[in-house]
Amino acid sequence: MRINIPEVVAEMTALFERYERALVGNDLATLDALFWDSPLVLRYGAGENLYGIDAIRAFRNARPTGDLARELSHTVITTFGRDFATANTEYRRLGSGASGRQSQTWARLPDGWRIVAAHVSLLG
Repeated sequence: MRINIPEVVAEMTALFERYERALVGNDLATLDALFWDSPLVLRYGAGENLYGIDAIRAFRNARPTGDLARELSHTVITTFGRDFATANTEYRRLGSGASGRQSQTWARLPDGWRIVAAHVSLLG
């Protein structure tokens, strides 16, 4: 297995940046499209555990839309072959100053790259 094939890293970087723009812009359609449409997808959040795409959609539709702007640091994208990747980053909210970290597991599925697992946690 080849790690970090340059064109796959570039593809994943573009998807990660698309996700980030959708997140801070509260673009629910794009966020939904980037997650695996499956009851097996999961997202562990700062205060919630979401199992399945329906739970993730419900969370996104109900979450507050203030304090979304943030800056990222220490972003690491690693690809494994051509069909599996991880994206990890630290963030700081520009409004509140709250900081945390985000991890995503991506897989290339028949309909394209999708987040199959995600984790967000706050730092003290």
